[in-house]
Amino acid sequence: MANIKNKGVNMIKEIKARFSKGVIEPLEKLDLEEGEELKITISPISKKKSVTEALRKTFGGWKDLIDAEELKKNIYSDRLITTRPEPRL
Repeated sequence: MANIKNKGVNMIKEIKARFSKGVIEPLEKLDLEEGEELKITISPISKKKSVTEALRKTFGGWKDLIDAEELKKNIYSDRLITTRPEPRL
């Protein structure tokens, strides 16, 4: 996050940057004065897609494909079916 001055007010801005050959290079234009000092917090961007992100992308994928109420009814009725043999006494 870069500390950016906007009309005399300090603002915090999050940007993407790349680390190459020992130098952090911003991937976005920064409105900073030459020689201005910054406080930088480093947070690597994961190359793996998170489970949460994957779930968000599939959210609503089954919409209008199945009847949810019918599915619940079938699940509950299937639970009443016993597959275990009767015990012999």
